[in-house]
Amino acid sequence: MEKVLVTGGAGFIGSHFVKRLLRSDDTAEVTVLDALTYAGHQANLGAAMLSPRLSLVEGNILDVRLVDDLVQAHTAIVHLAAESHVDRSFFEAGNFLSTNVLGTHILLDAAMRWGISKIVHVSTDEVYGPLEEGAASEDWPLAPTVPYAASKAASDLVARSYHRTYGVPVCITRSSNNYGPNQHPEKIIPAFITSLLKGEQVTLHGDGGHIRNWLHVEDNCAGLELVLRHGEPGEIYNLGGGTDLTNSQLTGHVLAELGAGWDQVRYVADRRSNDRRYAMTWDKVAQLGYRPEQVFADGLADTVRWYRDNPDRWAPLLRNPAAPVPSIRLDTLSGE
Repeated sequence: MEKVLVTGGAGFIGSHFVKRLLRSDDTAEVTVLDALTYAGHQANLGAAMLSPRLSLVEGNILDVRLVDDLVQAHTAIVHLAAESHVDRSFFEAGNFLSTNVLGTHILLDAAMRWGISKIVHVSTDEVYGPLEEGAASEDWPLAPTVPYAASKAASDLVARSYHRTYGVPVCITRSSNNYGPNQHPEKIIPAFITSLLKGEQVTLHGDGGHIRNWLHVEDNCAGLELVLRHGEPGEIYNLGGGTDLTNSQLTGHVLAELGAGWDQVRYVADRRSNDRRYAMTWDKVAQLGYRPEQVFADGLADTVRWYRDNPDRWAPLLRNPAAPVPSIRLDTLSGE
């Protein structure tokens, strides 16, 4: 029986991954380690909390003793615990460096001591930096431009060093922009959706020409599971979606989905160090069978529906980003 430790498993991507793993493998036992800060909540795990095969441990990836105790009781690790919001990294760079770099080191060090069979270290396309043209393959030089991306690039290098120096069986995934139900409203798609649902304007930075690749969270989680099962230790796998959009195009899609017009858009000055374009190839992971399945229009409609139906999950976070969302009552849950 596989025992999987998922760090950051109560966050957006992590909670979707945990639920997927419990559905796809009826023998796996999963432990979530999450600090339950502003972006991670027990409620994100929903009915998965009913599973006798899921345990939730509240704790910090920087707690050396806790991490060591947890790692020795597991056979595999999916490492998602990270500070991840670019704008926050402009003002809290130290927190990003300590969590993302030192936290990864602490986890890998424990994995080395206890002989973990596989680690998936989850990273981002932002480590490649902006590309005027073309697309980054996995061996593309790293050129991060903001503290968040720099901290992730550094953590990637730490992970690779532990494989090359100590033989720790770690794979790295780098995904493009994720979206989907249950994402914190600080991110652009839920920020736009929740603003429009409240009848407020949305803010578009600069000329709206920044280009991002959009990947539904379920497609990303499918890729993570493929790499967990079949990835080659020491390898990097880009996980991209099939939809490249400028921020203006993205805004148009969200407006249309919510029946709003461009009079609801307010243009503001570009944020500092806003990379113009990201792009990746993902031929390597395609050889493992990876194929993004979610059509963007359908995924966006489903995402909008979730925010419309669950204001209790996001409204408290808009009033106070550090506020807890309402706790779930296990006796009221009946399934996924």
